[in-house]
Amino acid sequence: MSARFWVILIVIGSLLSLLLAPTIGGTDVPLQTLWNASSDETSRMIFWDIRLPRAVLAWVAGAGLAVAGMAFQAMFRNALATPFTLGVSSGASMGATLGIRLGLSFSLLGLSATSLCAMLGALLAISLVYGLTRLNHTFSNAAMLLAGVAVNFFFSSIILLIQYTSNYYDTFRILRWLMGGLQLIGFDSTVQVLIFVAIGVLVLAYFIHELNLLTLGSELAMSRGLHVQRLKTILFLTVSIMVGAIVAVCGPIGFIGLMVPHICRLIIGSDHRHLLPAVAFFGGGFLVVCDTLARTIFFPTELPVGIITSFLGGPFFLWLLLRPNKNGSVIV
Repeated sequence: MSARFWVILIVIGSLLSLLLAPTIGGTDVPLQTLWNASSDETSRMIFWDIRLPRAVLAWVAGAGLAVAGMAFQAMFRNALATPFTLGVSSGASMGATLGIRLGLSFSLLGLSATSLCAMLGALLAISLVYGLTRLNHTFSNAAMLLAGVAVNFFFSSIILLIQYTSNYYDTFRILRWLMGGLQLIGFDSTVQVLIFVAIGVLVLAYFIHELNLLTLGSELAMSRGLHVQRLKTILFLTVSIMVGAIVAVCGPIGFIGLMVPHICRLIIGSDHRHLLPAVAFFGGGFLVVCDTLARTIFFPTELPVGIITSFLGGPFFLWLLLRPNKNGSVIV
């Protein structure tokens, strides 16, 4: 079957998951709630104010994390690259942890103090990785990865220090945030994340041909007239800021950017013209399904969605690590 057929199938499945997820839960909400004005008021509130915003946020965040993973794997030509490779997640986590420890409780532009601190932490991590890479006078894959690892370990140590000096209540809040979650009411946070994700996807779509060249190697890309260093700078900053915005609202939800691009690549191939829409819709639908499981599998107890994705991502990571490479490529 053609790649276009698989893309259409993934789009349909993703949209179905987004439509059906708000109807599933401890209290079943029929689909007729969408158009029946005489439906029970409680059911309408559950659907429109709680479950639908949460499902849409899950879809947007999943799509953003998935395309970020796709972009990093193309940039680094590394099958194990993820949206959190360069320390963005640890920077956001450090910012959120510090905000919780200081007891900040204000809100700005619809974002809580914790989310704002997380976004500032992500921007700090991006700035440090970019600055350290530029000190090396190159923008090589090795320099970026090493800078990301260094920043990641540095912020992780700060998180441990803050946790150690916090009281039990703040420690629990920090631990809970670090597990990732999608609890919210209304669409304000969803719209803000959607703006960043939409910009990131549009930038990737604009450079779709260049992404295909990057997967073939920097030397070949430069021989085709591509300014590799400038392209990597644009992609790095755009994708990292997009991931930072997602983590600021949802917390660090791992493995989406690792699993989804590889699953789609196995199904439809490595051509980013088909891979980008497939990854975006598959990632969105995948996180919606994971979040639905997280809030229903142990009802009335709700699991952080990060536990579900990590539970699935750990074995997938091992399979990917041990999978024989048939064609010698480092990305497929």
